[in-house]
Amino acid sequence: MVVIRLSRGGAKGRPFFNIVVANKRERRDGRFIERLGFYNPSAKGGEETLRVVQDRVTYWKGVGAQPSPTVERLLKQAAKQAA
Repeated sequence: MVVIRLSRGGAKGRPFFNIVVANKRERRDGRFIERLGFYNPSAKGGEETLRVVQDRVTYWKGVGAQPSPTVERLLKQAAKQAA
C-alpha cells in the first residue's frame, strides 16, 4: 500500500520533516517514491513553516495513496493558508 507520510530530518532538537509518498513497508526515513513538500515545526520569524505541492497530493490521493493522520491535518492547514 502507498502512503503519504512524514520523513524526519534535521538535527537533534531541531526537527525538519519532508512530506513523502512511500510504500508502507519501507522505514520511516527510508526509500520513498516522491517528495511532496516539507514541514518545519521550529521555523522562526519569516521562515516558511509548511509547503505542499497540492496538485501532486491530489494525484496521489486519486490513485489510492492514504495520508497519515498528521499529514491529513497538515494538508488542511495548507489549504487554509492558500485560501
